Amino acid sequence: MSKICQITGKTSMIGNNVSHSKRRTKRSFDINLFTKKFYLEEEKRWIVLRVSAAGMRVINKNGLKAALDSAVEKGIILSY
Repeated sequence: MSKICQITGKTSMIGNNVSHSKRRTKRSFDINLFTKKFYLEEEKRWIVLRVSAAGMRVINKNGLKAALDSAVEKGIILSY
């Protein structure tokens, strides 16, 4: 599976490792991903999402149903 948050759409970034002598080599900055089960009260079922820490904060703030609807509207996930 790819390293992408299913709520916010965040992906890993590419950057540079910079040594003391200022020599630069490529590296990737991965996101803080978790595989987490959420209970969707409207449909009375559990769903499994790969969400980042920021995605969990969005779910806590707006609610699971609103966060999923927003992700579908943005095109991050197809359906839930």
